[in-house]
Amino acid sequence: MPDTSPRKVVLVTGASSGIGCSIARQFLDSGYHVSAAGRDAARLATLGEDRSRLETWSGDLSSPSACAALVAHCLGRWGQLDVLVNNAGIYFRRDAPATTKAEWRQTMAINLDAPFFLSQAALPHLRESSGCIINIASDWGLKAGRRAAAYCASKGGLVLLTRAMALDHASDGIRVNAICPGDVDTPMLAAEADADGLTRAQAVEQYGRSSPTGRVTRVEEVAALALFLASPAARQITGAAIPIDGGNTA
Repeated sequence: MPDTSPRKVVLVTGASSGIGCSIARQFLDSGYHVSAAGRDAARLATLGEDRSRLETWSGDLSSPSACAALVAHCLGRWGQLDVLVNNAGIYFRRDAPATTKAEWRQTMAINLDAPFFLSQAALPHLRESSGCIINIASDWGLKAGRRAAAYCASKGGLVLLTRAMALDHASDGIRVNAICPGDVDTPMLAAEADADGLTRAQAVEQYGRSSPTGRVTRVEEVAALALFLASPAARQITGAAIPIDGGNTA
């Protein structure tokens, strides 16, 4: 039988690799039309060759104008927007004295400014579709972590931005939620492992041992949670900051 369900469109940032890549693929597999944004055009190309439901955008989202341009690009391609997933993020393993001004500014620009300006540009269109925003924060937005001053500040800000926007826009029919992963087997974890003198496999094992469940989170598990939050089954969930960290914040 033909698929008669209404078309849904999702915009995913940071889709070049890791969590964002998995989110884009799961939404594609679920029938969404996907705008996938990231810095690496070659990696974005690996999401799929069928462009009937996928289009990609590569660039830097550290300015308000770039964020507005990305939302306009998505709307120009699909004509609507139902879900915005703010996933792009960066991480410098530094305490406050070691964090440079440039690292602080870059962290805030990508991890907090970009979700704000993307959401600001998307809100009028999400109001039309009764859509939702899903922010990929961190369990370090819920509790502190060592040697991650700028990252913790940016993700804590993103959690409270999520809650504030959820209150402001619930009457518009827009839901806003945050997902707060702990250690996830991603290129970011691999970079942290390298800084600690570990291989990726060693880091996955070592970091997993510190979790109550005995393992790190997988990217597809975070993606599945994002897909659920975008679904009608989650229509009463807004303003939530949901840990997916094997119980580390329990």
